Amino acid sequence: MTAFPRSPNLNSWVTFDPTIRKFTGISFSMCAPKRIVGDLSENKCCSCCPRRHFLGAAAALLPILPSFASERDSKSVLNSIHPPRPDWYEEFYASAMDRTMRSYEAEIAGYKAELFANLRGKAERILEIGVGTGPNLKYYADYPDTLVYGVDPNRKMQKYAQAAATAARLPPSNFTFMPAVAEALPLKDASVDAVVGTLVLCSVKDVDQALQEVRRVLRPGGLYIFVEHVAAKDGTLLRFVQGILDPLQQTVADGCHLTRDTATNIAKAGFADLHVNQAILSTASLINPHVYGIAYK
Repeated sequence: MTAFPRSPNLNSWVTFDPTIRKFTGISFSMCAPKRIVGDLSENKCCSCCPRRHFLGAAAALLPILPSFASERDSKSVLNSIHPPRPDWYEEFYASAMDRTMRSYEAEIAGYKAELFANLRGKAERILEIGVGTGPNLKYYADYPDTLVYGVDPNRKMQKYAQAAATAARLPPSNFTFMPAVAEALPLKDASVDAVVGTLVLCSVKDVDQALQEVRRVLRPGGLYIFVEHVAAKDGTLLRFVQGILDPLQQTVADGCHLTRDTATNIAKAGFADLHVNQAILSTASLINPHVYGIAYK
């Protein structure tokens, strides 16, 4: 297959206003006007899965934003949502992610480069949820005076993320790895300029709570940059296969869901502004389509 093109200029993206857009069931329409991306049909809204690459929800009313999760609370939630696992398993999974995602990262590089360019001059304190092995650090960690907090429930990801930070020329003192889950971030309210999350919301236990945590730690006007895979359009063969394989995917891919409508969750999370687009990646197999964009607090 031919290489997937770079993303369109972000200024031409659809702006989604949840106060005026109509919702039907648990899905919503972002389909007029918009640029058609890749093989995506004109009326198809994207669905894809982030950091997991094995086999490829209704949004609730906005909860009250929680207060700062203390270190003790954060660890308690981490152990509840992501119970400690044998070191050999955590290391195996971290190593597999580091090796098997390279072709995917190569294909999506153009999209990420354009997305992360929006951080230049706008963000010195950056939180990345689901930092994993650190594939995104090279896009933003070399900015002057950047401080990066990397959150991931798998402690064995730390050495890979630290190596990626070093390769991106981020001083060791400017990178902090924190074992935690997105549902209970160990940071104070309004403490970061930007939050980055790619292929994360497919595997969290509570998508809406994770998004409220993102909003909580962002300063007013801060950016949330995301790339997520979502469920395919209802009635398609891909959506049928995703539904069948979803339970297996969750088991072998560390909780990754194939059938989430993550774009709806983001749209209803209460961000002041949302720019979103969609794409299909040839290397992503069943975790298609993807939604990617920027939300502003």
